Amino acid sequence: MNLRLRRRRYDIDMLNGPVLPRLLSFALPLMLSSMLQLTFNAADVIVVGRFEGDAALAAVGANGALINLLVNLFLGLSVGANVVVAQCCGSGDFRQTSEAVHTSIALSLVGGLLVGAVGFLFSGFFLGLMSTPEEVLPLATSYMRIYFLGMPANMLYNFGAAILRAIGDTRRPLTYLTLAGVVNVALNLLFVIVFRMGVAGVALATIISQIISAILVTLCLIRTDGAIHLDLRKIRLHADKVWRIAKVGLPAGFQGMVFSLSNVLIQSTVNSFGKSVVAGNTTASNLEGYIYVAMNSIHQGAITFTGQNVGARRYARISKVAWASLVAVTGIGLALGGFLMLARGWLYRIYTDDAAVIAAAGLRTDIIAPTYFLCGMMEVMVGLLRGMGSSVTPMVVSILGACVLRIVWILTIYPLDPTLTTLYISYPVSWIVTFAIHTVCYLVIKRRKYGALLKGERE
Repeated sequence: MNLRLRRRRYDIDMLNGPVLPRLLSFALPLMLSSMLQLTFNAADVIVVGRFEGDAALAAVGANGALINLLVNLFLGLSVGANVVVAQCCGSGDFRQTSEAVHTSIALSLVGGLLVGAVGFLFSGFFLGLMSTPEEVLPLATSYMRIYFLGMPANMLYNFGAAILRAIGDTRRPLTYLTLAGVVNVALNLLFVIVFRMGVAGVALATIISQIISAILVTLCLIRTDGAIHLDLRKIRLHADKVWRIAKVGLPAGFQGMVFSLSNVLIQSTVNSFGKSVVAGNTTASNLEGYIYVAMNSIHQGAITFTGQNVGARRYARISKVAWASLVAVTGIGLALGGFLMLARGWLYRIYTDDAAVIAAAGLRTDIIAPTYFLCGMMEVMVGLLRGMGSSVTPMVVSILGACVLRIVWILTIYPLDPTLTTLYISYPVSWIVTFAIHTVCYLVIKRRKYGALLKGERE
């Protein structure tokens, strides 16, 4: 069945017209939803920091890199689901799109159960390997075990949102995250201030909000007409779709895992500086997260726009997507990085009033905030490559250019001057190197895959 999929009011036309305004229309709701999600997640950190002290603040913050390490493989598969559904939509094939949707949901459930079990059973062991301070370890373990009980809902939401993004719908996920986030904040305050549940309370509030967002996105897909309609009776793994999703998603997930591994190594080094530095690093990285998710919305746009145009055989628009994405991500990164530099004084105090924690946070912000746009440019190039169906190349380049380089930096450069400044400089250095290599790969792969077809389009 090869029908052009009917466009609805939530969809964005990625195949015609100017790219930049459509890209921003796609990215803005995604950006806002990601920022809201960060704000609601930051509520965990703020509430425990204000009402439970710096040990609880460090306990929640010490989990971030490790949680990302464990979940990134299957979140990478959600990237694969987004690309495959987008390409099927671009081709107008109803049956292929429907099979991709139901396979994606099945993968989310399987992945959520597997990651949840591993995280729950081995959280204490992993945190111990990371040199988590002794006074923080019991609280961090408690938080992590409860958090991973909600992993099936977390995965279901992320895959469902990826399906909606494939047709250009980023507005409804924004609504669902807003509703779930309000519940999260309310429960944080209730569990911590009223019931005095500490880090266990904020973890419980998080998984309840994740369940709500998962239910909402599932109901949305069930009630949506057309090729992305979800029929619970049809949820199963279609072998060819699993292969296509895995071909893009597994390298993306593996890349994310290795990135997280390098961040775990950096977090372990930060942990060696003590509780105040861990808390300061947590504070700064929470604020930097807003810059990252804003830039990542452009990265997601680059994947989806490229995927749809490849599916529709509109290869000439790939270059337009590339330029629009790079312009947008650079502007966003510089603007938000500058804002963080200017406003960091009062932003830090939302989290803590401890002078040592604030000083440690400032040291990180001085290095990361002005250079973070480089990370966004690097991510855009990765998105373009994945949208074209090439995922192994950006994985290898990212692992070598960013992850391995950071590890080598920590093992060779850092010992020469074992300070936090030397440690944090590894980030912008790795972004510059990886962006340059990705750009060369993008130009070569685009010419190799579509060079003759692009020449035919121009003629």
